[in-house]
Amino acid sequence: MKTWPYPRVAAHRGGGTLAPENTLAGLCVGAGFGHTMVEFDAKLSADNIAFLLHDDTVDRTSNGRGAAAQLRYAQIAAFDAGSWCDPRFEDEHMPTLAEAAQCCREEGLAANVEIKPCAGRDTETGRIVGAETAKLWKKASGLPPLLSSFSFEALAAAREAAPDLPRGLLFERVPDDWREQTAALGCLSLHASHRHLDQALVARIKEAGLFVLAYTVNELERARELASWGVDTICTDRIDLIDPHALDG
Repeated sequence: MKTWPYPRVAAHRGGGTLAPENTLAGLCVGAGFGHTMVEFDAKLSADNIAFLLHDDTVDRTSNGRGAAAQLRYAQIAAFDAGSWCDPRFEDEHMPTLAEAAQCCREEGLAANVEIKPCAGRDTETGRIVGAETAKLWKKASGLPPLLSSFSFEALAAAREAAPDLPRGLLFERVPDDWREQTAALGCLSLHASHRHLDQALVARIKEAGLFVLAYTVNELERARELASWGVDTICTDRIDLIDPHALDG
């Protein structure tokens, strides 16, 4: 029987709600609360640089405007991606995947790299992010990065580019054909919204030989309930409330 190597708690987008998401400051804030695993989103700029951003546009989390797929990374890097969260994060930028990998090494963080393609760029994003993740973490000690995506096509391309990296397929609500989809991708894990999980479904997923990651769990009581069902890792914004050892034992 395979064992799940990752921590029980992962810090969502780095620092949860306590720091600007998908930034180096966010990763460091997560580490500062003692977390040893972070989740963050990776997509491509117009010139195919892999960098950290959740949305298709830069509008919500920076002082910039426009679609990421239409902006070169040099333009994106110049935006202030921190002040929207708190003035003390002024001039924080949207880092490259390479910068995030370096930060994870320095802070001793395991990474869940969510491949977040812009519309129409699934295969390209999966291929580039997968290959770059494998290269960046090749000589790193510690746990291998866990690749995940809501996009079947992106995760399939990542598998082709980085076959040795573990993969998890993301769903909001787990579909009826989850077994077929995860098997086709050779997944180690299935990731789903905790709102649509119940004890029986978690049991079925585990019986199929998959590990389970639940997102985004912000109440300690709910996190402990999910853990009691067999959920292996919960991803949380409340990195202050759900500490790294909250689900141990």
